[in-house]
Amino acid sequence: MRRHIVAACALLTAVVVIAGPSPVPAQKEPLVVSVWGGNWKDTVEKIVGKAYTAKTGTPVEFEVGGTIDRLAKARVAKGAPLVDINFTTTHVGRLYISDGLYQKLDMAKLPNAKDLAKEALRSDFHLGTWAYVYTIAYRPDQVPFEITKWSDLWDPRLKGKVGLPDFDPSHIITIAALLDGGDEISWQKGSERLKKLKPNVAAFFSTDARSQDLMKTGEAPVQVMLSINAFHLMDQGLNVKVITPRDKPGIVGIDTVAIMAGTKKADAAHQFVDLVLSKEIQDQLVATFKAGPTNMKTAVPAKLRGQPGVFTTPAEWKERGYIMNDEARAKTLAAWKDWFNANLVAK
Repeated sequence: MRRHIVAACALLTAVVVIAGPSPVPAQKEPLVVSVWGGNWKDTVEKIVGKAYTAKTGTPVEFEVGGTIDRLAKARVAKGAPLVDINFTTTHVGRLYISDGLYQKLDMAKLPNAKDLAKEALRSDFHLGTWAYVYTIAYRPDQVPFEITKWSDLWDPRLKGKVGLPDFDPSHIITIAALLDGGDEISWQKGSERLKKLKPNVAAFFSTDARSQDLMKTGEAPVQVMLSINAFHLMDQGLNVKVITPRDKPGIVGIDTVAIMAGTKKADAAHQFVDLVLSKEIQDQLVATFKAGPTNMKTAVPAKLRGQPGVFTTPAEWKERGYIMNDEARAKTLAAWKDWFNANLVAK
């Protein structure tokens, strides 16, 4: 009996040796997402990336950088993209589209898109993920009066106190035009007004991080600032007030998500996009970014309702922000930057 048992054990050992160990399942190839750095990347990774991996088993990796730098990289890699998904502003998205860098979206694979605000349906190639405004943010402890409207930026009491973005001056250029009866298409109407702002300008910034630093140090305690950044500073305990100007609304920004043309992971990419647009993910993005949702079923916290850049109804999208023409903005951005650098940035 013992001989039979020993023989059986020997046979089993031989089978195990011949068969070898059980194969370890191969890890899925990661989905690569291009996005801004800092809080943007951290939030998208924490809220969307982890949920996507938990749902699909596919890991998510990130490429980070500035808006224009990432566009330049995408142009170089056209046809063989280094990333699968791209987040950028809606008007810069138009540059990707015109360069053939985005894949047309298959809306049948994006069921959550049916719940989007119409303003989020930017094109057949890119969809809005969250909204905000560029508006006035300031430190009351550094300013001698209450700022309530755009025209206050020209007040002589703000001499040497104003900070402006120079990477994309379309916001203040359009506001100046609107104040003088123009718009982003007839922007020259506000050019003389804008030149008169120069004495009040303390600094220009090219990144969100620099904008926030200038506010913290008091070097530029009044800024044309992204509302999300202002709320972020407030969360850190800084005494910052972000306003809804009384004379003209803030300039709406809509960040968008798209799938790169040439990706070999189109199906996986569509799953990621649909997840970003879902109510469950939008609930978390809105609460974290303090941004406006694009999915109109999103539960917006009571303390955010009515805040600049947070739109919860079709009427609020229409009345509480100014949405620029994407095509005009994309086509004119280079000319705006040249004019702005020559007339305001130059010493």
